[in-house]
Amino acid sequence: MATESSEGEEEGKMIGGNQHLVVDDDLREMAKKAAWSVSSCKAGNGVLLLRDDNLDTYWQSDGAQPHLVNIQFLKKVKLQLVVIYVDFKLDESYTPSKISIRAGDGFHNLKEIKTVELVKPTGWVYISLSGNDPRETFVNTFMLQIAILSNHLNGRDTHVRQIKVYGPPPNPIPRQPFQFTSREFITYSSVR
Repeated sequence: MATESSEGEEEGKMIGGNQHLVVDDDLREMAKKAAWSVSSCKAGNGVLLLRDDNLDTYWQSDGAQPHLVNIQFLKKVKLQLVVIYVDFKLDESYTPSKISIRAGDGFHNLKEIKTVELVKPTGWVYISLSGNDPRETFVNTFMLQIAILSNHLNGRDTHVRQIKVYGPPPNPIPRQPFQFTSREFITYSSVR
């Protein structure tokens, strides 16, 4: 389980994690078309291992905290969910305990949108990017930054095994100036 907080909210805690990745059918993986970078890495444990779909490999940071994963998109995208695979049983003090999610147009104007505290997680940890307002179901951004602020047992470097970023599918009706989000509106969105 994990805990989440956003501006003006008390910080939450998440304990555990899911062994199997389960995501709604109406979400799609957005980070395939993004440019990924990290603040530091040990030789042989670089950024590519975050995206290789292998839970036995991991990115390992090498340097002072916070450890950063930067995900930059060519155009503004809608993001709804970040899913991270971590394993306290295997990684112990390398396992993240506090994570901050930031979004913005670039490095110059990143704004923290979520803070999550993890308690001995093993498996997929789901971090929703939706706000307190029910109308805020996603974040519209050019860049997402995942900052590992601290590790379990006061560890210095961190291990993250996988990161996935999900958002809503593109507008199903081309050349429509706005996008409907509910199935009811989409049903009646075109005239025959």
